[in-house]
Amino acid sequence: MAVTEMTQLAVDGGPRAFTGVTGKAEPKIGMEEFMSIAERFGFSPEALRRLEQAVSNADLPPGGPNLARYLCASPAAKGPQFEALARKKFGVKHALSTSSGTGALHSAFVAAGVEPGKQVILPALGFMATASAVALAGGTPVFCDVDESMQIDPSRIEPLINENTVAVAPTHHFSGIADMDGVMAVARKHGLKVVEDCAQSPGGKFRGKYVGTIGDLGCFSISAYKIIGGGEGGMVVTNDERLYERANQLAECGGLWRSNRFAPPRYEGELFVGTNYRMSEMEAAIDLVQLDKLDDVVRRFHDNKMRILRQLKTYREIVPQKINDPEGDVGYILRFYPETHELGTRIAKALNAEGVLCGARGEKADPDWHIYHDMFPVVQGAGKSIDPRAAATYRRGACPVADDLYNRCVSVWLDQWYSPQDCDAVARGIDKVLGAYCTEDPSARAWI
Repeated sequence: MAVTEMTQLAVDGGPRAFTGVTGKAEPKIGMEEFMSIAERFGFSPEALRRLEQAVSNADLPPGGPNLARYLCASPAAKGPQFEALARKKFGVKHALSTSSGTGALHSAFVAAGVEPGKQVILPALGFMATASAVALAGGTPVFCDVDESMQIDPSRIEPLINENTVAVAPTHHFSGIADMDGVMAVARKHGLKVVEDCAQSPGGKFRGKYVGTIGDLGCFSISAYKIIGGGEGGMVVTNDERLYERANQLAECGGLWRSNRFAPPRYEGELFVGTNYRMSEMEAAIDLVQLDKLDDVVRRFHDNKMRILRQLKTYREIVPQKINDPEGDVGYILRFYPETHELGTRIAKALNAEGVLCGARGEKADPDWHIYHDMFPVVQGAGKSIDPRAAATYRRGACPVADDLYNRCVSVWLDQWYSPQDCDAVARGIDKVLGAYCTEDPSARAWI
């Protein structure tokens, strides 16, 4: 059969059968998606109309934007920018952005060697996500009591350590900072990894070092529920390359983090089954801006709290919360312990009447996943095979200091946007109420 010009294969010099797309393409992600985001931001209907008039699909690049991290052309990708900013801000070698703080914790615990049969010691106070992440990694949470800072009590860690313990996870709880000197001394003595949960105190410092950079791994929740963050996001930071790679493997099971994605393991233990905790580009775009604001946010909270505390009188029936490092305290909560639950309830009611936002749980408080015995998915989900030494820490009464202080304390919520006059008014309100119900005593425990 004769070969004509039209039938000759292109590989042999003939014409190509298909020379390119002639249909007009619409961007996969275009103005409708952009307007959906603008609407979610809360712009008014009039502002949305102005946006629609100002831009169109024609203003987008060919094919429209691609919001997947690994397909974004540098320097447009926000995920790498977010991680670079975290490395610079915290002074660490490695930063891994994740889809949530819980994802960050899960990745960090796996990196630290948590697996079935292994145990992690964590404080009796702090949101359940920390204990849940230990369980997700296959490990067993062991609860340690707190001291008057409401942070993990370093003096109580050592008796909980056994042959199965691989890590300690101090949670910097509600804007406070754990005693990291004490935690690190015990952990290093026994060769344990330290995973700092900084979700509730990002930007806090201990002895001049950012929390999250003192232990082996630091975990952050960069989310709308915390002092910075736009939606749902997290971060793991570390100076250890192997820990970083293991955290990456758990969070990036597809292997996209490796220069040669499909290559065999470069060393024993590099590759294992993981999941996908990758932060989205949309979240990274917001959190890049949010992280850059962190120091200013913390400075405002901290300065306001210190201004208030410096004005407060001392009272015989009131014990202020211990602050492990006043210079590093984030400061969005001011806490103190009245002598009795009944007194705390009366004080809280009176403070709210004065316009000072506060709360006290009281003696018969409802369950709360911030205290160990109420973390029902963890403490009631433990099977019969769990180490009885760990299970003993799940029962109410196992951590008596936490049981007492969490229900008895009064928590005053502060605002970063208080003016000096606002701070002074809050201080006057606290003194007004405490002066009415308590006995002023210059020799009582100082606030700072």
